[in-house]
Amino acid sequence: MDFAKMGGLIPVIVQDEVSKEVLMVGFMNDEAWQRTRQSGFVTFFSRTRNTLWMKGETSGNRLAVRQVLLDCDEDTLLITARREGDGNVCHTGARTCFNTVVMDAGAEEAR
Repeated sequence: MDFAKMGGLIPVIVQDEVSKEVLMVGFMNDEAWQRTRQSGFVTFFSRTRNTLWMKGETSGNRLAVRQVLLDCDEDTLLITARREGDGNVCHTGARTCFNTVVMDAGAEEAR
């Protein structure tokens, strides 16, 4: 993986293993990647706190890694994961971090 392109970080898209719903996007550095591989749970690098954090470490809503795919440029990961705990991934308590529609071409065409 090419961590050098973005100053040591790579974007990580997390997708539910069953529904294929996109749950969240975060960043990993090499250390977060190694911890993810060792623990089997998604670990990110927080850009705001400048530290590693395992998703769901305190809430219990962890993301168990099922499969990891690397994109063709080797600078982005897609992780399919099993949701643990109550299954809500977003820090707001929602199932996914993607809840706000800002454009819907289908709705525009229907008018």
